[in-house]
Amino acid sequence: LDQGTTSSRAIVFDHEGAIVSSAQQEFPQIYPSPGLVEHDPEAIWSSQLAVAQEAMKKAGASVSDIAAIGITNQRETAIVWEKATGKPVFNAIVWQSRLTVPICDALKAKGFDKEIRERTGLVTDAYFSGTKVKWILDNVPGVREKAASGDVLFGNVDTFLMWRLSRGRVHATDPSNASRTLMYNIYQGDWDDVILNELGVPRAMLPTVMPSSGVFGETDPEFFGGAIKMAGDAGDQQAATFGQACYEVGMSKNTFGTGNFMLMNTGTRGVPSQNGLLTTIGWGIGGQTIYCLEGSIFITGAAVQWLRDSLGVIKTSNEVETLASSVPDNGGVYFVPAFVGLGAPYWDSYARGTIVGMTRGSNAGNIARATLESMCYQTRDVQEAMTADSGVHMTTLRVDGGAVVNNLLMQAQADILGVPVQRPKVAETTALGAAYLAGLATGFWSSQEEVAEHWAIDRTFEPQMSADQREKLYADWKRAVERSMHWEQA
Repeated sequence: LDQGTTSSRAIVFDHEGAIVSSAQQEFPQIYPSPGLVEHDPEAIWSSQLAVAQEAMKKAGASVSDIAAIGITNQRETAIVWEKATGKPVFNAIVWQSRLTVPICDALKAKGFDKEIRERTGLVTDAYFSGTKVKWILDNVPGVREKAASGDVLFGNVDTFLMWRLSRGRVHATDPSNASRTLMYNIYQGDWDDVILNELGVPRAMLPTVMPSSGVFGETDPEFFGGAIKMAGDAGDQQAATFGQACYEVGMSKNTFGTGNFMLMNTGTRGVPSQNGLLTTIGWGIGGQTIYCLEGSIFITGAAVQWLRDSLGVIKTSNEVETLASSVPDNGGVYFVPAFVGLGAPYWDSYARGTIVGMTRGSNAGNIARATLESMCYQTRDVQEAMTADSGVHMTTLRVDGGAVVNNLLMQAQADILGVPVQRPKVAETTALGAAYLAGLATGFWSSQEEVAEHWAIDRTFEPQMSADQREKLYADWKRAVERSMHWEQA
């Protein structure tokens, strides 16, 4: 089950890691005011259940054919619901939402961001769940009292889905999702009381943290005509890293979605970042915790949607490749898509979207190309930070996500990084990673080595650009970023 920011999906995989069937359903985005993003938890639930049932039907699979369910999810998005009824007390506050910027500013003003960084590996940003939970407790009448007694529960989307699928028998999460809440001590492997006290979040409302690969519980028989083990759970980006078989230290993947997320496996050592990256948990498996460095880029694919929905220069997202190919280069145009501020490595909530370098001769093709290139430059920003933090130089990059079918984009990514980009045969690595975690827990697969053998390359994109040209383009990108920063007045 792959519960994403804009759609819920379910994919049935076989023993070779090949797709047997899949189903997908979009659900509405709620924008109460600029910068705020919410989802209706009931829409998340109903769409996810519907596609799970549909995928099983398409596969001709009954309960006895399914070894286990793995769950992966949009991370950080926070849901609080009543234990007795299962009813959400507020909409899900989505990871992209800037609702809690004032709370974060207040934490920074008192110097608490240093504590947060040292305990959670995260920066103090509205992106993460902790301040969202605080906001709900502070602003929804009656919720704080119920939270203290454990009568309302918190969960990210994985926890909410497991709770619903088990009819309230399972209130759990895994270390990868917990590590994105701003409330979990990634070095001690437990919720952090110092942070919980500061945020005023009672421990009683928090889920139990269990290994990413292990049996969490079973689905209620009503949903699929019998019980199925829920045996894998990881946040979407960590699941994709697992699905890409990045099991060795230094292996990296970049997921192209609404935003881009680059993760590097740093093994059993959490590497504190000096360069604006996040130290995060990759997964917990076989009694081991594997850490990653992560660069979170907020807006990449969403910028293509903006070209489509707001500017109307393309009718479907796929057309962006054709439009961008209509020009030989960006024509000096740079687009910094800082619609909700900038994520790693800048972390500037006050940056805003900027298009620079336009002349009378600039056209839609240049802007389309600048949109695609912005994904590549932002990835390079993260790559440079990773090298600085870890001392590990990237040799290849594995990619996944919807946009990787775009050959122009993949070639540009290889050119701007100066390393080969590997596109795997199975692009659905997020769902695959969750399936692997679940299958490893139930003996469907025997080992990570067996799983890694399934990973196969569709195409490798080799860099074709000269180093001089690459560095000039990148230097101009850095200038464009400077223009976009600190635009909104605090």
